Amino acid sequence: MQTLKPRKLGLALTSFVALGFATSLPATAQTFRSIDGSGNNIANPDWGETDTQLLRLLPSDYEDGISAPAGSNRPSARAISNAVSSQTSSVTNSLHASDWLWQWGQFVDHDLGLTEPHEPSEPFNIAVPTGDPFFDPFGTGTQEIGLDRSIFDTTTGTGIGNPRQQINEITSYIDGSNVYGSDSVRANFLRTNDGTGKLKTSAGDLLPFNTALLPNAQSGNGPIDPSLFIAGDVRANEQIGLVATHTLFVREHNRLAEEIAAADPTLSGEEIYQRARKVVGAQIQAITYNEFLPLLLGNGALDPYSGYDDTVNAGISNEFSTAAFRVGHTMLSPELQRINNDGTSPGSIALQDAFFTTNPILQEGIDSILFGLASQKAQEVDTLIVDDVRNFLFGPPGAGGFDLASLNIQRGREHGLPGYNQARIGLGLSAVTSFADITSDSSVQNKLASIYDTVDDIDLWIGGLAENHINGGIVGELFHTIIADQFTRSRDGDRFFYL
Repeated sequence: MQTLKPRKLGLALTSFVALGFATSLPATAQTFRSIDGSGNNIANPDWGETDTQLLRLLPSDYEDGISAPAGSNRPSARAISNAVSSQTSSVTNSLHASDWLWQWGQFVDHDLGLTEPHEPSEPFNIAVPTGDPFFDPFGTGTQEIGLDRSIFDTTTGTGIGNPRQQINEITSYIDGSNVYGSDSVRANFLRTNDGTGKLKTSAGDLLPFNTALLPNAQSGNGPIDPSLFIAGDVRANEQIGLVATHTLFVREHNRLAEEIAAADPTLSGEEIYQRARKVVGAQIQAITYNEFLPLLLGNGALDPYSGYDDTVNAGISNEFSTAAFRVGHTMLSPELQRINNDGTSPGSIALQDAFFTTNPILQEGIDSILFGLASQKAQEVDTLIVDDVRNFLFGPPGAGGFDLASLNIQRGREHGLPGYNQARIGLGLSAVTSFADITSDSSVQNKLASIYDTVDDIDLWIGGLAENHINGGIVGELFHTIIADQFTRSRDGDRFFYL
């Protein structure tokens, strides 16, 4: 089977290799990115570094002003999910974008942010409505969907004026950390360390296996599974489309390493690795800014790039990571298509069967999955979520399964995000006074009105999804504002941005 490689972008990337990435950076600045994001901003070297606070565009809205989750007066997150997010039929997106739209969004999201549960755990479970057909079929009225509160800076949440602030555990830059890692232990394990500058692969040119038992997301809470793949980000095995994308960029790194070594045989393995890593980071940035964002936000959503600005903090905002950039969850298709090079199909895979499994990749490789992502239209950006992640996320109900819509709503409350209308006002947008102000879709208006007493009760994630799309884009005004802010700062505050 033919091995897919990324198409060459019009970025003059070969000149990066030929010029040895010559720069006019100050002598105090490193030539290449650090693995943990430190030192990107010379005056503020911890900006964008691993294990730093998520930024806030708006003041937190904790119930007690300190750390107690918001929304105790609102309906259960699962009740809202049932009322507003239940999807009974396919609704493909109006721009005819393929599944690559959400797949690229997930890949980039895992390059930008990770906030795992706090240890020791702080349960903030989701109440399940009595008789819920999936999570309480016997009508006990006692069922809950488990959720633990997020890791946070323990110097925060101590009193009024010092509210709880969550942590981003990976680098905040678009730097390929999902390929290379955000800490030296993981980064070193992923490398061959044999002088070639390459990344490890397993048989079939696939991702390596987690034989070192490094932290890795998996289904269930058992011992770390060495049969799962390992990549720069712990979530690489979440579903097979993501695994395939990770594999593609490991192959691309190794292809570049061979070209770089052939162009200059005097280079050390470290020099080869860093130069290939720099090009891969540039490719990820270029695809994101030239192809992904114009489709998501519409053309011209970001001001033209005018160069690096050392006063801009590229850190990830809580509103972005916990609400707006979870927009991709509504685009997911219930089945992942697979298309061979000759146009035949080895069969589609239900999304709920694609979580944390290596078998389809080991049996068929990645090509059919990558072609399949390009062959199917993504679902519309709306309040609807397919059952595979609304009722069967990572397993069946009662046996490890979750509801992604409920988790997103509950996570926003747990992080103390302001409500939908409060966020609009705080970001300089007009307040809504009726459900009709949010959306022209009367069905969505009625669903919102059936579960929320007033528009001021609406959770940020749900309200953002419900909005009419802006012209030329696929998101509404509020999410457009939050996402455009983040990617503007991610670009302007990155000393190593590719342009």
